[in-house]
Amino acid sequence: PSLGAFGIANPLLDPLLELHDSNGATLTTNDNWKDTQQTEIEATGLPPTDDNESAILQTLAPGAYTAILRGVNDTTGVGLVEVYNLANTL
Repeated sequence: PSLGAFGIANPLLDPLLELHDSNGATLTTNDNWKDTQQTEIEATGLPPTDDNESAILQTLAPGAYTAILRGVNDTTGVGLVEVYNLANTL
């Protein structure tokens, strides 16, 4: 949702984020970032600016992973997935 503040037309208003391993198994999902891991995500200094945005904080072994971003109830819009290495910041 916050992409609209940056001039992005048609931002995804209620994103759902999924994280999958290299076999396609779902490791975790998140709809609204404050629903789970709020304290941990805020501690990174990088929390989303909108409560409807999705965020996952996950320690991963080396390997291939897939992030899938979709709209809740199959809504559509423009979304952005960002990945950070926080190993030296936490």
